[in-house]
Amino acid sequence: MSRPHRLDASQYVGVRQYFLTICTYQRKRTLVDADTIALVWSQLLHIAVAEKFVFLAYCFMPDHLHAIVTGQSETGNFLRFVSSAKQQSSFAFAQITGRRLWQEGYFDRTVRRDESVPELIKYIIENPVRAGLVRTVGAYPHWGSQVYSREELLEFVARECRG
Repeated sequence: MSRPHRLDASQYVGVRQYFLTICTYQRKRTLVDADTIALVWSQLLHIAVAEKFVFLAYCFMPDHLHAIVTGQSETGNFLRFVSSAKQQSSFAFAQITGRRLWQEGYFDRTVRRDESVPELIKYIIENPVRAGLVRTVGAYPHWGSQVYSREELLEFVARECRG
């Protein structure tokens, strides 16, 4: 499997926003129960705090994670953050299940200044509806934000994505 193209390493340092997708090992439906998701989420949060990143929005799908992640420091290194987050969450998951959690690599892109962050958030939180897992966004329990309530995200998207 070829790895996704990466920008120069300097492009992954500082106060920037990234759209991130990490797929489960062999795209297995691993992220389906609340206990597994809570375990993985707690590890991701621990690393986010340590590396000075924030999950603006996220959605755990059965076989992948979508997130908008924001660096909070001029020295924050996104590549190190993702590597550490995958490693620590994988280790915790393997300790309990004896199985691999994530596939090698991940997909990311820097969110450009001219992009609509509300539209990206909308895309992330509507993913379960598009996938046919639920009929409404609110019916899916495994999305949210590290800094905003689900209600605040929904209000933000509704206000900013009109038309």
